[in-house]
Amino acid sequence: MFWKEVWESHGGRIAGVAFGFILGLIYLISGFWDMLFFALVVFIGYTLGRRKDEGRSGSPGWRELLDRLSAGWRPFK
Repeated sequence: MFWKEVWESHGGRIAGVAFGFILGLIYLISGFWDMLFFALVVFIGYTLGRRKDEGRSGSPGWRELLDRLSAGWRPFK
């Protein structure tokens, strides 16, 4: 029952990566930029799955996202 334990503890990450992989394959036809987009989609899937595994909501709130994006610009304020 090793796989059942893995699925119970990391099910969100596995599903997120699988979903990102499938979407990436749909988009991935050819080219370097497509490959980079594919990697981005898989990373987003993994991140959302990890958040689910940790018990947080699937997607980050707008406030949290805005705080993360603006953190790099704070020295210029």
